[in-house]
Amino acid sequence: MFKKSLLKKIKGPKNLKKLPITQLKKLSEEIRTVLIKTVAKNGGHLAPNLGTVELTIALHYSYNSPEDKIVWDVGHQAYTHKLLTGRYEKFSTLRLKDGLSGYLKREESEHDCYGAGHVGTAVSAALGFAQARDLKKEKNHVVAIIGDGSLTNGLTFEGINNVGSTETDLTVILNDNKFSISKNTGGIANYLEKLSSIHMNGEPHTDIESIFHSLGFKYFGPIDGHDIKQLIDVFNLAQETPGPKLIHIETKKGLGYYYSEHNPPAFHSTSPFILESGKTSKDTKKLTYTKVFGNTLIKLAKKDKKIIAITAAMPAGTGIDKFALEFPERFFDTGIAEEHAVVFASALALEGFKPVVAIYSTFLQRSYDQILHDVALQKIPVIFAIDRAGLVGSDGPTHHGAFDLSYLRNIPHMIILAPKDENELQHMLYTATQYTEGPIAIRYPRGTGIGSAMNRTLEKLEIGKAEKLRRGNNAAILAIGSMVYPAIEASNLLKKNDIHATVYNARSVKPIDSEMVKNAAKTGKIITVEENILDGGFGSAILEELQKQNIQDTQVVRIGIEDFIEHGEINELREKYGLTANGICKKVLEII
Repeated sequence: MFKKSLLKKIKGPKNLKKLPITQLKKLSEEIRTVLIKTVAKNGGHLAPNLGTVELTIALHYSYNSPEDKIVWDVGHQAYTHKLLTGRYEKFSTLRLKDGLSGYLKREESEHDCYGAGHVGTAVSAALGFAQARDLKKEKNHVVAIIGDGSLTNGLTFEGINNVGSTETDLTVILNDNKFSISKNTGGIANYLEKLSSIHMNGEPHTDIESIFHSLGFKYFGPIDGHDIKQLIDVFNLAQETPGPKLIHIETKKGLGYYYSEHNPPAFHSTSPFILESGKTSKDTKKLTYTKVFGNTLIKLAKKDKKIIAITAAMPAGTGIDKFALEFPERFFDTGIAEEHAVVFASALALEGFKPVVAIYSTFLQRSYDQILHDVALQKIPVIFAIDRAGLVGSDGPTHHGAFDLSYLRNIPHMIILAPKDENELQHMLYTATQYTEGPIAIRYPRGTGIGSAMNRTLEKLEIGKAEKLRRGNNAAILAIGSMVYPAIEASNLLKKNDIHATVYNARSVKPIDSEMVKNAAKTGKIITVEENILDGGFGSAILEELQKQNIQDTQVVRIGIEDFIEHGEINELREKYGLTANGICKKVLEII
């Protein structure tokens, strides 16, 4: 299609600036083709990036990165930024092991001035860069690009509030595409939607200008976010205008690919897909943990009208989109506002309801203070459904759910459960809805488990009671969650070496089954396995229980995660870090 590639010639922004503006439209078409083909093959965030092509071209055409700081809110909308900053040759490795990250990464390029994986950080970081520039008496520009739901996030407003109280020269670009992952929710989203329709009818846009002017910003817009010439003109004007500025641009998420234009949420983050049909190649008929959670919640809610589902801008991702259709009056999407979601749930629980807060592990950590101070301290029975716990694959270190066992385990009154398979998940969720003594968290991994048979009747499990799955006297393997079946398989491998290991499905990280630990210690050798950071995690809980019981003659080896982990396929990463049957078997053999 592009016999004379413009993109191949661009080794950095300086090469881009040599192109006449008349060629930038052709460049944008070429970039869209590269984006669609690469994401179709590797998976990734397609719709957000298709919507920011012209914006990114105009930014790098007008500003001088890396001297000028371009700060992206959430790195998942910066694929074009990568292509224009010398990473075209490696772009085919996007999200693959040892390849380019799907997010901003400071180690990857001098043009990635700030790492970003979660929404809401750009304005605050940009203000830090701007104040540092002023203190050093330098003259470079600082630009923050917010969008994909940034204005539903409290941190963004904290930054805007602070910027507006200064005279600092800083530009905020509001990329208004009406979406976070799903359709944006809340009063601000509704207001911007209303203003957009007013603008389309040719009426003046004085309301929003007045709002940002009152906050201390000079307002420009709204601007067509796909008109490169108009974008360059307004960016040049902003550079000549001192003080805080906000440029309001309107873009279409998913522009340039039929299927992502018509279904942006499905292509916000997608698995590899077939170009001609837009369909993913994965088997969607398989029951994932997420689907089991969503289906079980509906099943329980049909009988219990006190059950309420809450999510933070992730109805489809957390599996409660069907719940929302069935029980719209009992479903709440707070937008990207995890802290608010938790406090909101706490008050609902105090009024006798059973709120189930469904949030990815990596995002739940943003509401740590609320979990500790507003829920646990008051012993409020909020149920936390923690999806994407453990390794999540190609999204990498900002999204691995490798810390929840550790950041929740030290909180008093918190119960923490982890199912070994999909069937056990439904029983744990039922158990959680019956628990009234305080908060209870269930953490489960991304994707499918072993495809276990599902019991029709739900069972209330005894909290803090482990399940013994294998008997042996040479060692004891204590496993939690996704590591239980690899532990069973490891015990089968060990039998071939005439080593017989007891295997426990711990089920509960807090409280720990003291009898499990006592009996496991009789073998003299304990191996703990968890898909979580080792510091403060499941293995630490076992060590603490051994100390509590004054058991001193048992050797303990902990298998888990020891640092931030790069991106790659989940199975590749588990293999690398010993979170497999072979890895467990190897550790057992080392100590026997």
